[in-house]
Amino acid sequence: MHEDVFALWVYLARSPLLWLTVTILAYCLCDRIAAALRRAPLANPVLMSMCLVGLLVRGTGTPYATYFDGAQFIHFLLGPATVALAIPLYQHRRMVARSILPMACALIAGSLTALVSAVLIARLLGAPASVVISIAPKSVTAAVAMGISGRLGGDPALTAVLVILTGILGAIIVTPLLDRLRITDKRARGFAAGLAAHGIGTARAFQVDPLSGTFAGIAMGLNALLTAVIVPLLL
Repeated sequence: MHEDVFALWVYLARSPLLWLTVTILAYCLCDRIAAALRRAPLANPVLMSMCLVGLLVRGTGTPYATYFDGAQFIHFLLGPATVALAIPLYQHRRMVARSILPMACALIAGSLTALVSAVLIARLLGAPASVVISIAPKSVTAAVAMGISGRLGGDPALTAVLVILTGILGAIIVTPLLDRLRITDKRARGFAAGLAAHGIGTARAFQVDPLSGTFAGIAMGLNALLTAVIVPLLL
């Protein structure tokens, strides 16, 4: 029986669809769990599915390159998913136009704070230059952050890990923090989530309210653009 199971696993492991299917099923399962827990901040489906898939990859001794070969289609979909955020932006375009000035001020303040604080803390702790470069773009979406890090001499893989951790922590913290600060404006809440926690924060904002998700998507896109300009100048 054990030999039959092992033979089946060897056969399945050769298929690139295995890890794509595992990733999708893991996220669907964790999303159902998050919904059952009423979307509590700590019940983040990205965090739970990441831990679940990580345990499966580690437990089966699968190299990361093998996993990524199967799941890279999901990585490809990050681009179209980001572009698709233009749909709710267009639907709320009049409200967005009325909020241009406060959004610009929040964008500059939030982007500079995230960038400068990360760089200063890393340098004060004696991190090497490559690590400082890898940390700098941690608050923007993964595709942009990895591109910035790679071109400036950082480690794109380390940057990707930091981006994911930043997004997960931001998505967990943003709702209770804004509640504690008594910020109720959906536009402000969404913009803060997208600015600090990029795509994962934007997904969390859409779960809470479509308007919040719209402004989170705007913040994510604008922060990626501004960070791509500022990081080379700062470093």
